Amino acid sequence: MDLASRRTEHIGWSSALTALFVSALWGGNVIALKMGLATVPPLWSAFWRFLTGFVAVVAWAKSAGIPLKPQRGEWWPLSILGLLFTLQITGLNLGVNSTSPAYAVILLNSHPIFTNLISHFCVPEDRLSRQRILGLAIAFGGICYLALGRPDAQLAPHPILGNVIVVVSAVLLAARMVYTQRLVQTIEPVRPVVWQMFFSLPVFLAAALWFEPTTLQPVTPVPVLAILYQGLAIGGFCFVVWTRLLQRHSPGSLSVFGFSVPVFGVLLSALIFGEAITGRVIAGVAAVMTGIVIVTRRPAPGAGAETEQSVEEALEEVLR
Repeated sequence: MDLASRRTEHIGWSSALTALFVSALWGGNVIALKMGLATVPPLWSAFWRFLTGFVAVVAWAKSAGIPLKPQRGEWWPLSILGLLFTLQITGLNLGVNSTSPAYAVILLNSHPIFTNLISHFCVPEDRLSRQRILGLAIAFGGICYLALGRPDAQLAPHPILGNVIVVVSAVLLAARMVYTQRLVQTIEPVRPVVWQMFFSLPVFLAAALWFEPTTLQPVTPVPVLAILYQGLAIGGFCFVVWTRLLQRHSPGSLSVFGFSVPVFGVLLSALIFGEAITGRVIAGVAAVMTGIVIVTRRPAPGAGAETEQSVEEALEEVLR
């Protein structure tokens, strides 16, 4: 199928609520990761997390009768996705290990900005309009305002290094989201979920065996439950549901729901790690939700076509 000729759907209430629920689960991802990293080093954490997720998704796909073997011409695109996935997750785990969970969840979820910029040039129907730019600016302003707070020194042994690594992971996540959206137009959407994990597992295992001890302290139920959450809820359920949403909707529109993830993440970090919820956090929440409403609002019929075209041309001139 010609990808340029395929049109994506506007996000309705059903998809919006599903995306918000998945975002809430993702908000707990960095928190669970930080909890597990106290016992399981970053590369080992990635290996156990995605081994759990891989087994769960394969079992579900087999029970649903979904074919998982790549077809002719799919091996190379899935290999590229696996590389993006491995690099992005490695950066995330290493970054979270060095900075606080609140900072990590905020910085990682700057990815919608990069997603929309990449998607503007890669997805024909996902051009940036003035409305979308305004919504993104407001939402990202909330993210930046939250990020200006000082992280808890006890939770962030190397905050600057950790923050930079997490931002790099956010850029890679944006690229992976756009690339996945293009893949699932012609590939069964569960296959990218399975094979990106499959390709990453031997890399994580080899690197963990070479660079890290198996554990940092005796294993207790808390890190085990944290890894199971990351593997089953995030690596399994969230990846499958999000990939199916990407099959129907543009990555730029969906990525805006990522702005709610740091809200959930900051709240969970306050609950579990005791990080304070301040006026800065409340203001950031308001900005994030306002941005989501603006970006996902459907333009009036017949309005804004000329405006969107002029914005598209202007952005292309600036970014060339």
